[in-house]
Amino acid sequence: MGSKGLTKTIEDTRELVQYLEDGCKPVEDWKIGTEHEKFGYNKFDLKPLPYSGSCSIKSILQGLKETFGWSPILEENQLIGLSKDGANISLEPGGQLELSGALLENVHQTCLEVANHLAEVKTIADRIGAGFLGLGTAPLWKHADMPVMPKGRYRLMAPYMEKVGSHGTQMMFRTCTVQVNLDYSSEADMVRKLRVGLALQPIATALFSASPFFEGKKTGYSSYRSRIWQNTDKARTGMLPFVFEKSFGFDAWVDYALDVPMYFVNRQGKYLNALGQSFRDFLSGELEALPKEKPLLSDWEDHLTTIFPEVRLKKFIEMRGADAGPWAKICALPAFWVGIIYSQSSLDGAWELCKNWTSAQRQQLYCDVAKHGLGASIRSRSVKSIAFDLLNLSHKGLLERRKCNAHETKLDESEFLLPLFESLEKGSSLADEILEKYRTSWSGDLKCIYSEYCY
Repeated sequence: MGSKGLTKTIEDTRELVQYLEDGCKPVEDWKIGTEHEKFGYNKFDLKPLPYSGSCSIKSILQGLKETFGWSPILEENQLIGLSKDGANISLEPGGQLELSGALLENVHQTCLEVANHLAEVKTIADRIGAGFLGLGTAPLWKHADMPVMPKGRYRLMAPYMEKVGSHGTQMMFRTCTVQVNLDYSSEADMVRKLRVGLALQPIATALFSASPFFEGKKTGYSSYRSRIWQNTDKARTGMLPFVFEKSFGFDAWVDYALDVPMYFVNRQGKYLNALGQSFRDFLSGELEALPKEKPLLSDWEDHLTTIFPEVRLKKFIEMRGADAGPWAKICALPAFWVGIIYSQSSLDGAWELCKNWTSAQRQQLYCDVAKHGLGASIRSRSVKSIAFDLLNLSHKGLLERRKCNAHETKLDESEFLLPLFESLEKGSSLADEILEKYRTSWSGDLKCIYSEYCY
């Protein structure tokens, strides 16, 4: 939908439902959009990069613009992002650098995009003495160490997050994730994919867990990032039991989203405070922030980005449960979900694995994998065993797609699952690997993590 459509005033909820229905695409038009975040740090003192200065986030953005031809994105004359060829580079609240990739045909293209991006970032980072780290949480930094990026929405969000959850600002400033965005063909297709994604998202959390340290200490969690999210804001996070109700569809998602408290309204690039206010009231022209005004479709689009469940519905489906990690894991995440979600037989097989789980069991699994990772279980089955089944389903789905790379090797997309199979065969996640290195080769010096896992 073009910008002209987004400036249309919304009169009733049917238009909000239509917005989601417009996301339906035929199978031949399905794409893959991968997003990943990473922590930037000064190699001299291992502190997070400030927004401005000689070794800073702004220097990274300017270097990418000048050296690699990215176009600037400004807010109040501040450089806060970049765009090129359908991809965007943006800033999370604490300076986490995010690549929102272009919509691509296959995982080979996705992995090449990630490799090119990381190479470009490293080129600029090396010039200024910076490094970048891919983990679920910042392992050493405390809240007082963190810069604040000059984006209006974050200035509004931070104090609000402190009121609605115990870990909201930790999520904003000191976590990183990798996610993949996938398409649906119909309402029924969306429902099946959303249910499978939600029920099995904890398995992905376990497979990709990479955050056993926080503020320089062992947390006792495999994915402390997931633990943080569980205590961020219960009004907009979690496992969404209503998605598994028989009547669920686009209307039900709209009904849910209307009751998620608002953050802001964007007018001419200015973020107006709408914290805790109701989009339902906005539809009635009774929003305190903009009295007697009704929302634009762009307001609805913005509002949907402020909802943070483990799987999110927009005009596509976002799989959101994985810790950030090294390059191979960034490539593995889209491969894992594409093989399951874009193969009907694999999708049906995945649903068979989880269709009888109760809401309480799904919730317990969500909590347990944050702490125990691959060692968690549900209904007397280990997460490790379920993960093997899912990987095999994903492998089967990727083989069916027959999307080979452009090299002479002609490898299909299943090659990107190898790091996950290796993890399961060893019975350990990246979090387990980090803990073992901390105990042995690092001799308890957590600063080694920066040299060991930098891009």
